[in-house]
Amino acid sequence: MALMERVEVDVAVIKSAILISQRLLLVSTLLPLFLHHSIQAAVLATDRVDVLYHSYDGGGMKIDGPAVLLRKKATESVAISAYYYVDTISSASVDVLSTASPYSEERQEGQLGVEYLHDKTIMALSVKQSDEDDYLSNSVNFNISHDTFGDLTNLSLGFAYSDNDIMRNGDDLFQEHSQQYRIRAGISQILTKNLSINLNVESVADEGYLNNPYRTVRYLDASIPSGVGYQSEVYPNTRNSFSTKLSASYYLPYRAALFLHYRYFTDSWQIDASDVELSYRHPIAKSVELEFKVRYYQQTQASFYSDLFPHQNAQNFMARDKELSDFNDLTLGVGVTYLIPQKYAISDWRSEISLQWDHITFNYNNFRDPTADAALGEEPLYGFSTDVIRAFISVYF
Repeated sequence: MALMERVEVDVAVIKSAILISQRLLLVSTLLPLFLHHSIQAAVLATDRVDVLYHSYDGGGMKIDGPAVLLRKKATESVAISAYYYVDTISSASVDVLSTASPYSEERQEGQLGVEYLHDKTIMALSVKQSDEDDYLSNSVNFNISHDTFGDLTNLSLGFAYSDNDIMRNGDDLFQEHSQQYRIRAGISQILTKNLSINLNVESVADEGYLNNPYRTVRYLDASIPSGVGYQSEVYPNTRNSFSTKLSASYYLPYRAALFLHYRYFTDSWQIDASDVELSYRHPIAKSVELEFKVRYYQQTQASFYSDLFPHQNAQNFMARDKELSDFNDLTLGVGVTYLIPQKYAISDWRSEISLQWDHITFNYNNFRDPTADAALGEEPLYGFSTDVIRAFISVYF
């Protein structure tokens, strides 16, 4: 359905781990919609331009900004694409308020890609750079997909490499480095005229500096009046993970469709996670399509995570990032797409406008709110809700 599913959306301040997790959330929910149909097996997708605005607001974190995508076939077998994506982040989350002051920053990301079609095979290569004040990432991605068995089966294989430089604002001497390798494979099968399934697996290897340079853990310290001390997090310098995703699409007789996705994730930090998503798309007349979805996600904690350690240097590796804790979230979403009548379209090009809204509730099962007025270690468990909005216009030419 979407590119990511096929190939698979400041000065000395403490950065919230939610920043990383919510950016991943935006990418996982935003880019599949933004790059919808940008790769189709054995057929190069239609030329198009997309302009988008995205917004995330919740848990003391606000992320918003524009994005633009341009895709054009150079020949019948070669297509090029480019996108530019900006988000502005302002944070006063519980992580920041417990140890430092709110902050704001901007991230810019750009990507260039080329696709080559030969017979029933598509090869795609892209390079991407993501840049912010204290983080620079350069990555390359390659994917190959092939139709076989009467075009009822599509096989895909991909590889990605990312090289990352990590800095710390206010500390010119701090310079760390990390790398990431991704290998993925997938198979899509049309079972009947109405039913198709997809199976994708991915293995990821991370190495280098993997924690947040601003984040701290807390520990019991009877020598100070507050009874709690803080020290920097310490993570392992390697992380290996494996995930598998099974999807099914069923098209109903009245042009509607049902989609079911299940994903399982496990890693060397002893995190096990799974999520299931069910969505329904319903057409109204010839120009409107509605989408409704529900998604549930849950994970266990990392082996070295604790909300409150018993003393300083309690173990070799220590983390208090709530995204490494035991938590779950529930997403309820709705979307509407409107096909602009041809008489109002630019140069008679097919155009559509889409608006997507997700409401997400997070519940942390062993991360406590340190800003609450309660005894140390007895604070209420933390939780919050957030809204993610994507609005964009697509023009096909």
